[in-house]
Amino acid sequence: MIAQDSIEALKARLDIVDVIGSYVELKKAGGNFKAPCPFHDEKSPSFVVSPQKQIYHCFGCGAGGDSVKFVMEYEKLNYPEALEKLADSYNFTLTYTDNKHNKPRSQVMDSLNEWYKTLLNSKQTAVEYIKERGIYESSVEKFGIGYAPDSNATINYVKSQMFTMNEAVEMGVIGYDGGRNFARFIERITFPIHSANGSLVGFGGRTITGHQAKYVNSPETPYFNKSRLLYAYHLAKQALYKKSEIIITEGYLDVIMLHQAGFDNAVATLGTALTVEHLPLLRKGDPRVVMAYDGDNAGRAAALKAARLLSASGFRGGVVIFSGGLDPADMVKDGRVEELANMFREPKVFIEFVLDEILSLYDLRDPKAKEACMAEGIAYLKTLSPLLQEEYKTYLASRLGGLGVSPSLLKVNSQTNINNQNAPLIQKNSHKDMWELSLIKTVLEYPHFINQILDVLDPSLLQFHSHEFASALQGQNDNPHLMAISVDETIVPLKDEDALNAELITFLTRHYERELKKINLQQNISFEEKAFYIRKFRGKIAVLKRGELVAFEN
Repeated sequence: MIAQDSIEALKARLDIVDVIGSYVELKKAGGNFKAPCPFHDEKSPSFVVSPQKQIYHCFGCGAGGDSVKFVMEYEKLNYPEALEKLADSYNFTLTYTDNKHNKPRSQVMDSLNEWYKTLLNSKQTAVEYIKERGIYESSVEKFGIGYAPDSNATINYVKSQMFTMNEAVEMGVIGYDGGRNFARFIERITFPIHSANGSLVGFGGRTITGHQAKYVNSPETPYFNKSRLLYAYHLAKQALYKKSEIIITEGYLDVIMLHQAGFDNAVATLGTALTVEHLPLLRKGDPRVVMAYDGDNAGRAAALKAARLLSASGFRGGVVIFSGGLDPADMVKDGRVEELANMFREPKVFIEFVLDEILSLYDLRDPKAKEACMAEGIAYLKTLSPLLQEEYKTYLASRLGGLGVSPSLLKVNSQTNINNQNAPLIQKNSHKDMWELSLIKTVLEYPHFINQILDVLDPSLLQFHSHEFASALQGQNDNPHLMAISVDETIVPLKDEDALNAELITFLTRHYERELKKINLQQNISFEEKAFYIRKFRGKIAVLKRGELVAFEN
């Protein structure tokens, strides 16, 4: 983890005009700078950079933040990656709470990769394999494909470049076993693997001399975690943001050939099924996810697992299964690009794919098997939102054969979707409540009022901007929606305590009057409980009308 004081020291060096100006052309506009927004298409510039506040905000799409947030959004990086990129740009050395990250990272992997690339054309078998698979020279260069020779040659190269065996082992390019060192990649075509920000973190290798394992990957290292990485994501991220779609395949060659055919939003898992750890990367840009998997048993099983995970986590998209022993790379080589495009345009949606796969596992002619199938289908539907549960229980009932199976038999919405924890933090609504926005701006500009407000008010009481209010209370000042409130001069904060108290009294009086009306209309509670709440709300209203604030109770 990057030390907080190091982050603050880096931010103190940054000038937002300099940072953003290195990506887009800024023009002076009064005390600020303007440009067409780099995050959406527009003709009139609505993207404003404030050197005084060191923030940016687009009045067209709502994007906003500081220098770090801009680099995160523009480069499609997470927070630590953006900090590291800015640190490199400003020649600033970050410090980490974990001591192992404070030493400079070894360059042995980068050096080996350059060497592997020079060796590719010297190995005729490797060249023939590349040509046989239909890979262009331009793709070889784009993806940095190389060739790893025998173990001794690699070890000798590492020594000749003055790297130690310990650092080569730590970076995962050399192994150690039984008192001897050995190269991890021997007589294999190499595919360098990069992190989301483009740093080389590992290799994949494909044998061309008949080793038992056709493909191998780097071992787990502090830099390489195959459950979090996607092959070629650093090359695909701009395209997947632009197209709002990501295609996930099973192999390096599938990705390379798809890019070659124009599907430059394709990536691949690294010999593992899609995992929960992949989800943060996939959420960037909120793309539609298309899983493109082989039709063999292993491929279908991996697709089923991925579809369960993605649907339960709220992702849009679907599954494309390749039959007849073909894969995306084969189809590109055979010139079936338009057919591929049609398949990717109309994948089977995740939920339908999962239900159909579950149904295929049972003999539905057997009533007991049908019952077991229904139970498994219902268990899956319960991982979805209540709306989707209702929508797809009819689908499940119809696929069960329709013989006495009514949707009413499928009791699925007894629990909410506990996996879908990705509801947007910012409440999206068309109504702007100026009083609520004024209260939020008060919190942003006068944080010493926060405790006073929280004594009497909870974010849930706001009808239109509760999520923005909660974000402000959490200090998320770089939130784009809060940035919009901050720079909107039509929203006026409450500057003194008396004015704030008067506004809170008016707001809370109306709130408790509404609650009193609601409790009077309740039919499903006892007389004693109703009487208790009526006395409670009337008491609060009486105190407020005397000009005194009342403590909030949940």
